[in-house]
Amino acid sequence: MDLTQFITKDMIWVQTPCQDQDALFEMVSERAASQNRISNQFLEKLTEREAVFPTGLQLEHYGVALPHTDPECVTEQFIAVLTSEAGIRFKQMADASQETAANLIFVLGLNEPHSQLAVLQQLMGAIQNEEHIKALLAAKNEDEVIETLSQVVLHLKGEEKL
Repeated sequence: MDLTQFITKDMIWVQTPCQDQDALFEMVSERAASQNRISNQFLEKLTEREAVFPTGLQLEHYGVALPHTDPECVTEQFIAVLTSEAGIRFKQMADASQETAANLIFVLGLNEPHSQLAVLQQLMGAIQNEEHIKALLAAKNEDEVIETLSQVVLHLKGEEKL
């Protein structure tokens, strides 16, 4: 299982124009809906789940968020990848009273438990290395994001140095 199998160029936003979480969720949901990847409840459930179980992670120099929702809201699996230089506010996973400005956001549209676990493990491995985050944030287009994530996955598997 490789997280890159769920990432397509049309679900990547380099330097997203979104200023807040609501706009980001709406943008991702509209694109996913136009491709018949989600049910009509995806946006509502994504927003509700993030309010109850925040997904922001504050790392040493960067913020990351991993929002997701119930598997029944996803008809075709995907991972949306968004970067933001200014950061988009997310409540922190560890302490919902704190916020983080997420520079890197992965919206997980997964509907199989084993996929979700494998992807989360790979994403956690990727974001725990600041060089991986720097490389993703330096990407100038969708192809560079995909290439960087492919290299990160190979690195995590021990097959290649990043």
